[in-house]
Amino acid sequence: MEKDKALEELFQAQKPTFDDSADFMAALTKRLDAVEFIKQHQEATIHRYKMAMVAAFVVGIVSGGVTIAFLLSTPADVPLFTFDEQSEVLQWLSDNSRVIFATILALLMSLGIVSVINNVQEIVSKCKM
Repeated sequence: MEKDKALEELFQAQKPTFDDSADFMAALTKRLDAVEFIKQHQEATIHRYKMAMVAAFVVGIVSGGVTIAFLLSTPADVPLFTFDEQSEVLQWLSDNSRVIFATILALLMSLGIVSVINNVQEIVSKCKM
């Protein structure tokens, strides 16, 4: 209880003074300029993130389109790759290479779309802060 009294007396003894000095205004202006600089930097960073996301989206669409066009333009009964040495596993991979490649492509495109959506949501949530 005595510590509380001592703290109370210490705070009551302090009498802050507020004056309109030029030093205070200069320090305040400097701090406000720093805050404005940080705000502009964050806006520029968010703009760069958005442009990077658009570029990644366009590259993904183009590469996906080229890959799908390649898959559709080659004959369906011709495997994408063959092996010189024949074994059951390698023969199965060669026979099913188109299906395997299409499945991997679909999984990668799905992963890319999910990543783009997550990144856009993260950028939007940072913009709201």
